[in-house]
Amino acid sequence: MKPEFYIARRFAFKQRSASKPTFIVMVAVIGIAVGTAALILTLSIVKGFAGSVENKIISFSAHMQIRHPEDQLFQDRRSDVSKIANNANVSGVTPFLEKNFVLRSRIAVEGEPFRSKPILVKGINQQQLEVFMKKFLKAGTFVPFGEKQVDEGIALYAGQTLAENLGLTVGKKVMLVGLGNNASGAKLIASNKSIVDLFSSLDLEVGVIRGIYDTGLQEGFDDYVVICNLKQLQQRFNPMMISGYDANVHKLADLTKTVKEVTASLGIPFYGYTVFERYSNLFEWLKLQKNITPLLIVTITIVAVFNIISTLLVLIIEKTREIGMLSALGLEPGKISMVFMVQALLISLSGITAGNILALSLSLFESRFHLITLPEKSYFIKYVPLLIDPIDYALVSIAVIALTLLFAFIPARIAASLKPGTALGT
Repeated sequence: MKPEFYIARRFAFKQRSASKPTFIVMVAVIGIAVGTAALILTLSIVKGFAGSVENKIISFSAHMQIRHPEDQLFQDRRSDVSKIANNANVSGVTPFLEKNFVLRSRIAVEGEPFRSKPILVKGINQQQLEVFMKKFLKAGTFVPFGEKQVDEGIALYAGQTLAENLGLTVGKKVMLVGLGNNASGAKLIASNKSIVDLFSSLDLEVGVIRGIYDTGLQEGFDDYVVICNLKQLQQRFNPMMISGYDANVHKLADLTKTVKEVTASLGIPFYGYTVFERYSNLFEWLKLQKNITPLLIVTITIVAVFNIISTLLVLIIEKTREIGMLSALGLEPGKISMVFMVQALLISLSGITAGNILALSLSLFESRFHLITLPEKSYFIKYVPLLIDPIDYALVSIAVIALTLLFAFIPARIAASLKPGTALGT
């Protein structure tokens, strides 16, 4: 072992009566450990939060949608489906039909016999509906589309928030009120037509609540979107017509490029947009959360840097006589400087190891027991999500070591510049 490495180890972890390192070294190790753990946990929480919300939004909606301008309905054609599916990045494509209604429900509240709310009914195929209900169904059971349901009314699956607002329960019948197949209903209202013409323009239909789902995305999702079978919705209102195609992709990184390729192959009047464009306000909010991360990292790093500098300066003062003795014995200034650089490295490695263990332990504990809860209405999730990424652990550890060695150079040079006579005389 080189002399400077041996001396650095003795300086950093010199044994005392209780076989423990000096107090100042312990403080430095704990400071670096806490700083490292805080950095790792910050990255884990930010990435886990963004990933959880993104996955929820993407699982609720397709990666991209293909439509006609002004939400016009059009016929479902096999040729169009083939053109979309032929793209190498597209993993699946399904048609859907959307229709706006006012849902009216009877409630048992004195002075308020009915409650109404605007909703969007989305019809999807049976396979897609079954997959969705396996993920999010909280009450009721998934019943495949059949003649029995046609006789009773449209089988509807409402969100948990909507069900709470309107007093919806499984098996309850509700009224769906829509303004026809196009904008004619709105024109009738604006032109003050007769009440007979107004009512004849309305789409009135009975629906039956077959299930209650809960995605955790309460605003704009669970309080607004009602799911049903595509064929049943088409039979009642728009036979053979659809609002567009939902498509998923293999690589989300190529999603924007894929949308352009698909719409180009379909031609006019088709256009498409991604889930990130459709819910841009939510994704911008997530991006804002990520933008705060660098500020936190810089703050914690500055604290760690000053911690190691102050520790080394205190150790230099404590070891001034030893430095003078080493210099008098012929140890070169460069090697004395190396002693304190190695000492800083050993302290940082001890702190980083402890910090990694602390961060991993807290992450696993929180992931298992979910002690930290969040208001789901504001954050779309119930618990603090943590993404354990080995790359984060490695990057933080390397960064802390690099910064420690960089800023340890100043006190190390101070130690090397001490004259033997001055050091021994203190």
